[in-house]
Amino acid sequence: MKPRVLVIGGGALGAVIAARLTRLGHDVTVLDAHQEHVAAMKHPGLDVSLVGERVVIPLTAVSRVEDLRGEFDFGLVTLKAPFIAPALEPLVARGGVRDFVSLGNGLIQEGIARIVGAERLLIGTVSWGATNHGPGRVSQTTIAPFSLGELDGSMSDRLTSLGDVLSDVAEVHYTDNIQGQVWAKLLLNSTFSGLSVATGLVYGDVMSLPNGPTVAMALWTEGFQIACARGLSLDVVAGVHPRDIAVLSPADVSTSRSAIERLMVSLGPTKASMLQDVEKGGKTEVDVINGGVGAAARQLGVPSPMNDAIVQMVHSFEHGSVKPSIQHLESLVALGRTLLPAN
Repeated sequence: MKPRVLVIGGGALGAVIAARLTRLGHDVTVLDAHQEHVAAMKHPGLDVSLVGERVVIPLTAVSRVEDLRGEFDFGLVTLKAPFIAPALEPLVARGGVRDFVSLGNGLIQEGIARIVGAERLLIGTVSWGATNHGPGRVSQTTIAPFSLGELDGSMSDRLTSLGDVLSDVAEVHYTDNIQGQVWAKLLLNSTFSGLSVATGLVYGDVMSLPNGPTVAMALWTEGFQIACARGLSLDVVAGVHPRDIAVLSPADVSTSRSAIERLMVSLGPTKASMLQDVEKGGKTEVDVINGGVGAAARQLGVPSPMNDAIVQMVHSFEHGSVKPSIQHLESLVALGRTLLPAN
């Protein structure tokens, strides 16, 4: 019997996962607080574009924990950071979810572990992108793998069971270095999602701007050096090793540009979820993405000016005083050049 799956958060990521699993016969329920979205997912069904293939898939979905029925083997946490605690606390009080899986962006894992218990938490990262177009409509924009791991690095039965489920959504990579994978994904988000929300463009369009790669190198290198100072060994993310993008000497620039170009082949169409939030007038996850890098830097007593600048910029977008624009990239160029090694 296939495991029962509860998708906690029916936004772009969660809805695509639920649609792909449901389509292949998995027992999936979506829990999402947005009642209009839930109603549309149920009838006529989720209108989902799966990298060009558009289908309508009716889903089992509820908007309240009280409406859940039965027990679940896995609770996939696909919520944005501000909504995790309000959703998980009543769910844990209800009981009936054996193991939880963190699949969201940023440094959210410790917070989830405090709520559900570290012994019940599996951690994953998602390298593919998705976009929410409104109630009942989402799209998967890129194809890339999941990475999954146990906190202790073991290869457990529950991890392989989870991988068997998620392999019906995307390719699955297992890692014995999940913290290194989380930080590698953090570099991906803090760099390319950070610049996507700053400019209002998808990843590839930002990198096609004259100064886009330079700013990306500076952001990535700042985060990379902080991760190394924390003693982390970073894992491959989206097919690229983090060291290949970091610029620690002038000789690294050409390698970094080449690695960014390879990333954009698969991730170029990605529209940052933070940008989607800003466009809807909502709160972003910048405090656990770029802000997560900055918080780690402060713990080490080292500066993080690039990531701090993105945090400040995105908060101004959230308050409505400023809007994303390619002009913001120019304000980061001079700062970035001071941080990269001189030729």
